[in-house]
Amino acid sequence: MERKMGPAADPMHVDRKMLYTSLEERIKYLHHFLDFNSADIEALLTGNKYIKQLIPAVVNLVYKKLLQYDITSRAFHTRTTADEKEPEEEYLHEETPKIQRRKMFLRWYLTRLCQDPTTMDFWRYLNKVGGQARMSPLNIEYIHLGACLGYIQDIWIEAMLSHPHLSLRRKIALVRAVNKILWIQNDLFARYHSSDGDEFADEMSEFNYTEDQEGYLGDKRILGSSSGSSTEDDRSSISSGVAPSIDSAAPSTKSKVSACPFADMGKNSSTETKIWAN
Repeated sequence: MERKMGPAADPMHVDRKMLYTSLEERIKYLHHFLDFNSADIEALLTGNKYIKQLIPAVVNLVYKKLLQYDITSRAFHTRTTADEKEPEEEYLHEETPKIQRRKMFLRWYLTRLCQDPTTMDFWRYLNKVGGQARMSPLNIEYIHLGACLGYIQDIWIEAMLSHPHLSLRRKIALVRAVNKILWIQNDLFARYHSSDGDEFADEMSEFNYTEDQEGYLGDKRILGSSSGSSTEDDRSSISSGVAPSIDSAAPSTKSKVSACPFADMGKNSSTETKIWAN
């Protein structure tokens, strides 16, 4: 006897035009597609203190990486990655005042990522960051923006999975939540560097900005406030929750330096490390 299959459920309707003309609709679609939900929000609000601890190291690693290549280092002189002319002055280094100011802007941005994602202001800020280069003389091509965001993501993943006190469940929850936010930010970078939806360009009022000071966060309270209450450290995984570093897992690559400064924490005789002990 043949079993009759019921009718397939109708797919959820997505208005293509609204994805390009309404920031709210774009964010709503991305939330739904990525399953960004209350569990992710809870993970972020209860775990953001661990993310904030990483910010100084992440900032230093990012600028060390950007200054490693002439095409990205040159942009601090020329404000563009499209011009391959050598700068008239010497290349900048990490202690240069201009780089120190840039590091401050990145710290502000990463701090903002630790704020409450339930408000539309949070996503408007990410959208503003995504369109900053297009709306100002700064011309950083998408390949470098995407690579930099991917580098930040890689550092955070390794650091979160290497935390000496969090249970595996909480590590996974934090990694998933942060990754979803970074991928939404990546979409908002791509939005301003691709031609998709250009036929709606005249109607993209939601994506127009007034010019603000570079690095402005909109809400000054975020630099001195604590957002969300943190739960007690879950120490049930002290002995089993430390992820091995790439170096310890692959003897043939021992000379390779990990991108994450916390990767060696599992090699110490103690479960505490100087990074996470603060």
